[in-house]
Amino acid sequence: MQPFDPVLERATELAATWHSGTYRKGQWRAPVYESEKGRAAPVPVFSHLTAVALTVQRAKWPAVVVAAAFLHDILEDANRRGERMKPETLAARMNDEVATLVQHVTEDSYDASGQKRPWRTRKEAYIAHLKEAPDEAVAISLADKLHNLWTMNQSLDAGLPLFKGGDDFIALSAGPEEQQWFFQSMLRATAEHRDTRLAALRDQLTQEVARFERLAFPQST
Repeated sequence: MQPFDPVLERATELAATWHSGTYRKGQWRAPVYESEKGRAAPVPVFSHLTAVALTVQRAKWPAVVVAAAFLHDILEDANRRGERMKPETLAARMNDEVATLVQHVTEDSYDASGQKRPWRTRKEAYIAHLKEAPDEAVAISLADKLHNLWTMNQSLDAGLPLFKGGDDFIALSAGPEEQQWFFQSMLRATAEHRDTRLAALRDQLTQEVARFERLAFPQST
């Protein structure tokens, strides 16, 4: 990988601009910064994108895959003005390869009538597609889910209110049993992808799934 790559430069600029002023769903762990008024600063979406992209980079994937990792939520998430990026627009602003990889890791969130599809339906479709997706897209997806689950585990480990009433996740769309099913399904769906660069990502996700099960279901351990 070259020390400087124009594709990465363009991807980081586009990601930072599109997601500017948008934040993660909740403060799932102790804040790294507090404002002068003593309030926890919300976590910018761009911090998640950066964590995912750096994970992909450290796993030795080339710049075009790292660029797609920075942009992996751009088709799925609206910007702060409610605008949505179209695949053809992303391809024009980046290139076809980046846009195709991002499409592979984007959930099909809405039905033909524009209604949000149920959480389980979306995840089942995502898992089914991932089985046939190229290894580069699988790398981005594993890095994304690894960071999501690690963050959830940090909250559980610190005793922060990830759960509501002990059963339902705050700010998340599914409870612990559904989350457990999804991450286990991720591991099964990617098991047939043999690129050696995926092994470390899958191993770390396996460790985080085990940690989640210990933290979320302590009565079972």
